[in-house]
Amino acid sequence: MELELFTLLALFGVALVAGFIDAIAGGGGLLTVPALLATGMPPALVLGTNKLQSSFGSFSATWFYARKGLLEWNIIWPAVICTFIGAALGTLAVQTIDAAILERLLPFLLMAFACYFFFSPRVSDAESSRRLAPMAFALLVGGGVGFYDGFFGPGTGSFFAIGFVALAGFGMARATAHTKLLNFTSNIASLLFFALGGKVVWSVGFCMALGQFIGARFGSKMVLKQGVKLIKPLLVTVSLLMSAKLVWSQYPELFAWLG
Repeated sequence: MELELFTLLALFGVALVAGFIDAIAGGGGLLTVPALLATGMPPALVLGTNKLQSSFGSFSATWFYARKGLLEWNIIWPAVICTFIGAALGTLAVQTIDAAILERLLPFLLMAFACYFFFSPRVSDAESSRRLAPMAFALLVGGGVGFYDGFFGPGTGSFFAIGFVALAGFGMARATAHTKLLNFTSNIASLLFFALGGKVVWSVGFCMALGQFIGARFGSKMVLKQGVKLIKPLLVTVSLLMSAKLVWSQYPELFAWLG
Protein backbone atom coordinates (compact mmCIF):
# COMPACT_ATOMS: atom_id res chain seq x y z
CA MET A 1 0.00 0.00 0.00
CA GLU A 2 1.52 3.32 -1.12
CA LEU A 3 0.59 6.72 0.31
CA GLU A 4 1.33 10.24 -0.92
CA LEU A 5 4.27 12.15 0.56
CA PHE A 6 2.00 14.64 2.33
CA THR A 7 0.09 11.79 4.00
CA LEU A 8 3.32 10.18 5.15
CA LEU A 9 4.54 13.49 6.59
CA ALA A 10 1.23 13.92 8.41
CA LEU A 11 1.52 10.41 9.86
CA PHE A 12 5.10 11.18 10.92
CA GLY A 13 3.83 14.25 12.80
CA VAL A 14 1.03 12.31 14.46
CA ALA A 15 3.49 9.61 15.52
CA LEU A 16 5.89 12.20 16.94
CA VAL A 17 3.18 13.68 19.17
CA ALA A 18 1.91 10.20 20.08
CA GLY A 19 5.43 9.07 21.00
CA PHE A 20 5.84 12.06 23.31
CA ILE A 21 2.55 11.35 25.10
CA ASP A 22 3.11 7.59 25.16
CA ALA A 23 6.50 7.91 26.86
CA ILE A 24 4.85 9.79 29.71
CA ALA A 25 1.37 8.34 30.15
CA GLY A 26 0.59 5.88 27.35
CA GLY A 27 -2.43 6.30 25.10
CA GLY A 28 -0.60 7.25 21.92
CA GLY A 29 -2.83 4.84 20.03
CA LEU A 30 -5.68 7.31 20.50
CA LEU A 31 -3.89 9.39 17.87
CA THR A 32 -2.13 6.85 15.65
CA VAL A 33 -4.93 4.33 15.09
CA PRO A 34 -7.51 6.91 13.86
CA ALA A 35 -4.79 8.52 11.72
CA LEU A 36 -3.99 5.19 10.05
CA LEU A 37 -7.68 4.38 9.57
CA ALA A 38 -8.16 7.78 7.91
CA THR A 39 -5.79 6.71 5.12
CA GLY A 40 -8.22 3.98 4.09
CA MET A 41 -5.97 1.20 5.35
CA PRO A 42 -7.86 -2.01 6.27
CA PRO A 43 -8.27 -2.47 10.07
CA ALA A 44 -6.10 -5.60 10.20
CA LEU A 45 -3.22 -3.73 8.56
CA VAL A 46 -3.81 -0.74 10.83
CA LEU A 47 -3.32 -2.88 13.94
CA GLY A 48 -0.13 -4.49 12.67
CA THR A 49 1.35 -1.24 11.37
CA ASN A 50 0.46 0.51 14.62
CA LYS A 51 2.32 -2.16 16.59
CA LEU A 52 5.39 -1.64 14.41
CA GLN A 53 5.56 2.12 14.91
CA SER A 54 4.68 2.00 18.62
CA SER A 55 7.44 -0.56 19.19
CA PHE A 56 10.00 2.06 18.18
CA GLY A 57 8.51 4.58 20.60
CA SER A 58 8.54 2.18 23.53
CA PHE A 59 12.09 1.08 22.60
CA SER A 60 13.27 4.71 22.51
CA ALA A 61 11.79 5.43 25.93
CA THR A 62 13.10 2.16 27.40
CA TRP A 63 16.60 2.81 26.07
CA PHE A 64 16.61 6.32 27.55
CA TYR A 65 15.38 5.13 30.97
CA ALA A 66 17.90 2.28 30.98
CA ARG A 67 20.78 4.68 30.29
CA LYS A 68 19.61 6.83 33.21
CA GLY A 69 19.68 3.83 35.55
CA LEU A 70 15.93 3.69 36.22
CA LEU A 71 15.48 0.03 35.28
CA GLU A 72 16.13 -2.67 37.88
CA TRP A 73 16.95 -5.63 35.67
CA ASN A 74 17.50 -8.02 38.58
CA ILE A 75 13.83 -7.79 39.64
CA ILE A 76 12.08 -6.99 36.35
CA TRP A 77 13.33 -9.80 34.11
CA PRO A 78 10.66 -12.34 35.23
CA ALA A 79 7.97 -9.78 34.33
CA VAL A 80 9.58 -9.27 30.91
CA ILE A 81 9.40 -13.00 30.17
CA CYS A 82 5.81 -13.31 31.44
CA THR A 83 4.75 -10.23 29.48
CA PHE A 84 6.16 -11.64 26.24
CA ILE A 85 4.42 -14.98 26.75
CA GLY A 86 1.17 -13.33 27.81
CA ALA A 87 1.14 -10.97 24.82
CA ALA A 88 1.83 -13.83 22.41
CA LEU A 89 -1.02 -15.88 23.88
CA GLY A 90 -3.32 -12.86 23.80
CA THR A 91 -2.56 -12.24 20.13
CA LEU A 92 -3.46 -15.85 19.39
CA ALA A 93 -6.59 -15.75 21.56
CA VAL A 94 -8.03 -12.65 19.90
CA GLN A 95 -8.39 -14.66 16.69
CA THR A 96 -10.81 -17.10 18.32
CA ILE A 97 -12.45 -15.34 21.31
CA ASP A 98 -15.09 -12.61 21.16
CA ALA A 99 -13.85 -9.48 22.95
CA ALA A 100 -17.29 -7.83 23.12
CA ILE A 101 -17.72 -8.22 26.90
CA LEU A 102 -14.27 -6.82 27.60
CA GLU A 103 -14.94 -3.89 25.27
CA ARG A 104 -18.05 -2.94 27.24
CA LEU A 105 -16.37 -3.25 30.66
CA LEU A 106 -13.11 -1.50 29.84
CA PRO A 107 -14.36 2.13 29.90
CA PHE A 108 -15.44 1.75 33.51
CA LEU A 109 -12.13 0.13 34.51
CA LEU A 110 -10.28 3.07 32.99
CA MET A 111 -12.51 5.52 34.86
CA ALA A 112 -11.70 3.68 38.10
CA PHE A 113 -7.97 3.85 37.31
CA ALA A 114 -8.22 7.58 36.60
CA CYS A 115 -9.81 8.06 40.02
CA TYR A 116 -7.05 5.98 41.63
CA PHE A 117 -4.29 8.02 39.97
CA PHE A 118 -6.01 11.26 40.97
CA PHE A 119 -6.88 10.50 44.60
CA SER A 120 -4.42 7.85 45.85
CA PRO A 121 -1.60 9.11 48.11
CA ARG A 122 0.58 6.26 46.76
CA VAL A 123 0.78 8.03 43.40
CA SER A 124 3.86 10.19 43.97
CA ASP A 125 7.58 10.27 43.28
CA ALA A 126 8.20 8.59 46.64
CA GLU A 127 8.74 4.83 46.92
CA SER A 128 6.41 2.75 49.11
CA SER A 129 6.34 -0.83 50.39
CA ARG A 130 6.13 -3.70 47.91
CA ARG A 131 2.93 -5.75 48.15
CA LEU A 132 3.85 -8.60 45.81
CA ALA A 133 7.04 -10.64 45.42
CA PRO A 134 8.76 -10.15 42.03
CA MET A 135 7.66 -13.56 40.70
CA ALA A 136 4.03 -13.07 41.76
CA PHE A 137 4.10 -9.61 40.21
CA ALA A 138 5.54 -11.05 37.00
CA LEU A 139 2.74 -13.61 36.69
CA LEU A 140 -0.12 -11.30 37.67
CA VAL A 141 0.87 -7.99 36.08
CA GLY A 142 3.37 -9.10 33.43
CA GLY A 143 1.47 -12.15 32.22
CA GLY A 144 -2.02 -10.75 32.80
CA VAL A 145 -1.55 -7.30 31.29
CA GLY A 146 0.65 -8.74 28.53
CA PHE A 147 -2.20 -11.10 27.58
CA TYR A 148 -4.62 -8.18 27.63
CA ASP A 149 -2.36 -6.10 25.38
CA GLY A 150 -2.12 -8.87 22.81
CA PHE A 151 -5.84 -9.57 23.06
CA PHE A 152 -7.29 -6.05 23.07
CA GLY A 153 -4.83 -3.29 24.00
CA PRO A 154 -6.33 0.09 24.97
CA GLY A 155 -5.12 1.30 28.35
CA THR A 156 -2.23 -1.15 28.64
CA GLY A 157 0.13 1.56 29.90
CA SER A 158 -2.35 2.50 32.63
CA PHE A 159 -2.65 -1.13 33.72
CA PHE A 160 1.12 -1.55 33.93
CA ALA A 161 1.58 1.79 35.72
CA ILE A 162 -1.04 1.06 38.37
CA GLY A 163 0.55 -2.35 38.92
CA PHE A 164 3.98 -0.85 39.54
CA VAL A 165 2.62 1.86 41.84
CA ALA A 166 0.05 -0.14 43.81
CA LEU A 167 1.73 -3.56 43.93
CA ALA A 168 5.47 -2.97 43.45
CA GLY A 169 5.62 0.26 45.47
CA PHE A 170 7.42 2.25 42.76
CA GLY A 171 7.41 6.03 42.53
CA MET A 172 5.83 7.42 39.36
CA ALA A 173 9.05 8.08 37.43
CA ARG A 174 10.38 4.57 38.09
CA ALA A 175 6.94 3.06 37.40
CA THR A 176 6.81 4.86 34.05
CA ALA A 177 10.27 3.59 33.10
CA HIS A 178 9.40 -0.03 33.85
CA THR A 179 6.01 0.36 32.15
CA LYS A 180 7.77 1.33 28.92
CA LEU A 181 9.98 -1.77 29.12
CA LEU A 182 6.96 -4.07 29.46
CA ASN A 183 5.11 -2.09 26.76
CA PHE A 184 8.03 -2.68 24.42
CA THR A 185 8.07 -6.38 25.28
CA SER A 186 4.36 -6.88 24.58
CA ASN A 187 4.58 -4.79 21.39
CA ILE A 188 7.37 -6.99 20.02
CA ALA A 189 5.50 -10.21 20.88
CA SER A 190 2.35 -9.03 19.10
CA LEU A 191 4.29 -7.56 16.17
CA LEU A 192 5.89 -10.94 15.44
CA PHE A 193 2.47 -12.50 14.87
CA PHE A 194 1.21 -9.59 12.76
CA ALA A 195 4.39 -9.72 10.66
CA LEU A 196 4.12 -13.48 10.13
CA GLY A 197 0.53 -12.97 9.01
CA GLY A 198 1.52 -10.26 6.53
CA LYS A 199 -0.50 -7.62 8.41
CA VAL A 200 2.12 -4.85 8.47
CA VAL A 201 2.60 -2.01 5.96
CA TRP A 202 6.33 -1.64 6.50
CA SER A 203 6.91 1.60 4.58
CA VAL A 204 4.22 3.44 6.55
CA GLY A 205 5.23 1.81 9.83
CA PHE A 206 8.89 2.82 9.51
CA CYS A 207 7.97 6.39 8.56
CA MET A 208 5.87 6.68 11.71
CA ALA A 209 8.51 4.80 13.72
CA LEU A 210 10.96 7.66 13.21
CA GLY A 211 8.42 10.11 14.63
CA GLN A 212 7.70 7.77 17.53
CA PHE A 213 11.39 7.38 18.34
CA ILE A 214 12.00 11.14 18.43
CA GLY A 215 8.80 11.95 20.33
CA ALA A 216 9.42 9.25 22.92
CA ARG A 217 12.93 10.55 23.57
CA PHE A 218 11.60 14.04 24.36
CA GLY A 219 8.77 12.59 26.46
CA SER A 220 11.19 10.50 28.49
CA LYS A 221 13.33 13.54 29.24
CA MET A 222 10.24 15.39 30.47
CA VAL A 223 9.44 12.53 32.86
CA LEU A 224 12.82 12.92 34.56
CA LYS A 225 12.51 16.71 34.69
CA GLN A 226 8.91 16.99 35.91
CA GLY A 227 8.18 13.65 37.61
CA VAL A 228 4.75 13.14 39.13
CA LYS A 229 3.73 16.77 38.42
CA LEU A 230 3.61 15.85 34.73
CA ILE A 231 2.88 12.12 34.81
CA LYS A 232 -0.13 12.16 37.15
CA PRO A 233 -2.35 14.66 35.29
CA LEU A 234 -1.45 13.12 31.93
CA LEU A 235 -2.26 9.60 33.14
CA VAL A 236 -5.62 10.77 34.47
CA THR A 237 -6.37 12.68 31.26
CA VAL A 238 -5.35 9.84 28.93
CA SER A 239 -7.33 7.27 30.95
CA LEU A 240 -10.46 9.45 30.83
CA LEU A 241 -10.05 10.15 27.10
CA MET A 242 -9.69 6.45 26.33
CA SER A 243 -12.72 5.74 28.50
CA ALA A 244 -14.78 8.40 26.71
CA LYS A 245 -13.77 7.06 23.30
CA LEU A 246 -14.72 3.51 24.27
CA VAL A 247 -18.05 4.61 25.78
CA TRP A 248 -18.78 6.49 22.55
CA SER A 249 -18.12 3.40 20.41
CA GLN A 250 -19.67 0.78 22.72
CA TYR A 251 -22.76 2.63 23.95
CA PRO A 252 -24.07 4.66 20.97
CA GLU A 253 -27.60 4.28 22.31
CA LEU A 254 -26.62 6.37 25.35
CA PHE A 255 -25.54 9.31 23.21
CA ALA A 256 -28.58 8.89 20.96
CA TRP A 257 -30.78 9.13 24.07
CA LEU A 258 -28.91 12.20 25.34
CA GLY A 259 -29.28 13.80 21.93
